[in-house]
Amino acid sequence: MKIFFRRVLALTKKELYQYLYAPAFYGAAVFFLVFCSVWLFYIQHYFTMDIATLRPYFGAFPLVFIIVIPLITMKSWAEERKTGSVEILLTMPFSEWELVLGKFFSGLTVLAMMLILTIPLPVTLLALGDFDSGMIFCEYAGALLLGSSTIALGLLLSSLSKNQAGSFLGSAVVILVIMMINQLLFSINLPQWLAQSINFISLSFHFESFSKGLIDSRDFAYFAISTALFLFINTRVIIFRKWS
Repeated sequence: MKIFFRRVLALTKKELYQYLYAPAFYGAAVFFLVFCSVWLFYIQHYFTMDIATLRPYFGAFPLVFIIVIPLITMKSWAEERKTGSVEILLTMPFSEWELVLGKFFSGLTVLAMMLILTIPLPVTLLALGDFDSGMIFCEYAGALLLGSSTIALGLLLSSLSKNQAGSFLGSAVVILVIMMINQLLFSINLPQWLAQSINFISLSFHFESFSKGLIDSRDFAYFAISTALFLFINTRVIIFRKWS
């Protein structure tokens, strides 16, 4: 088990160095910060709300993840497949789970770094009102869980793509659908069982409780299970690539 974690850590560091030397990472970070700030101050008109809450700020995260997550994951498998380096990687003494987890934890670390960069904005606003620090903590926890699920999905779609462009477009479309599918309920009158099924699938629906400062075990389980499922399917794709 120690060897397993050492190999995963080594692969995570390797992938993380590649992220830090890639212009896409810095472009994604700038876009993330600018979009969330513009959403809060110019679209939501935060200073006219006269209420000490950051829900409008964190409410932008599901939207911005539709673009940011594909930017993070598009290069993971697709570029290695395009350049042929994936064949070399698959012949090395690493298991499929080690390879997948190495890419997953590196992507999750990159997202965590982006979330850390957003902390100065809430800290600045804390002086303007009586904010609930516990609620802010829940919102960040929910954002990280939402990110873990979408990163796992993005890695899976990257493993199915032949190049970065296809990986980005495919991931953006699929994440958009799964993220915002619950919005259909506002415009279409659906049976209750179907509406509940759609809500269960939607990523943004399960993020809503965290944005309210509530940690629901059902939402936590959803993110954990969906992340594990996407990673598991990713390992099956890698095994298929190895033996095909």
